[in-house]
Amino acid sequence: MKIKTVSIVGCGWFGLPLAKALVKQGYIVSGSKRSMEGAAALTHDGISGFGLDLDKQQFNGNVVGESELGFDESTLAMLRQRLRTDAIIINIPPAIVKSPGAYQQRLSFLKRLMAQHEYMRIIFVSTTGVYPSSVHPVTESDAAPHSASSEVLLAAEKLFSELPNACIIRFAGLVGPERHPGRFLAGKQNLPGRESPVNLVHLDDCIGAVSCLLSAGSLSPVYNICARQHPGRESFYSAAAKDISLTAPAFSDESQVGKCIDGTKISTELGFQYRYNDPLAMLCEC
Repeated sequence: MKIKTVSIVGCGWFGLPLAKALVKQGYIVSGSKRSMEGAAALTHDGISGFGLDLDKQQFNGNVVGESELGFDESTLAMLRQRLRTDAIIINIPPAIVKSPGAYQQRLSFLKRLMAQHEYMRIIFVSTTGVYPSSVHPVTESDAAPHSASSEVLLAAEKLFSELPNACIIRFAGLVGPERHPGRFLAGKQNLPGRESPVNLVHLDDCIGAVSCLLSAGSLSPVYNICARQHPGRESFYSAAAKDISLTAPAFSDESQVGKCIDGTKISTELGFQYRYNDPLAMLCEC
């Protein structure tokens, strides 16, 4: 069966451009924003917007109970219309440092809202932060709890990976409009790891990868999304800062074991083609 309807939980920096792209591809798209005002604005782009505040546990301004018995009939109907689609894309920023514990609570609540609906595809957006440092190229099987934040990320993935038809997509460092990498390290001093590899992916390739997962047949449980080329940190971030006339970062001689994310699996298995394999080529598109 072909996927026709898609709901996107979290129409922010990535979710909104994704939603717009899917509308252009012919999908019927629902998308969430935390505020009702933000949700209403989505309609201008052909997206059926709905308000979903996972912290306050509110759906379109109404408090959601522990079970469907807590809904009135109109709220139930809207929930089924907007959230219970053929496919769902879960795109909730972790913000682990700012609010420890909140990420897991938000996702657990969302999972309860999704309960007893059989999706043709569940795509959970995660991050390559689940991988520890390594001298070898890092593939999808190398995730390990190497820090407090990675433990949270892996626990979040597990919430959804155990559901039918679920796929985890792990993005490397995100760049694109309003997220120019030249600002990441500009002006910083005495940074270690001048030769450590850079792992980045452009917004357009993230959108393309999710589109690929929606249209493909059988999937692997996890895919990395990362540009094929990995320049050293010093050379890349110096060039990136110069690109927008900022002060280049300064690196020390202290070595640092980084990691080199292998994002080729989605290409090998599904035929996905990256638009940007060289992070330097991304600069003019940020």
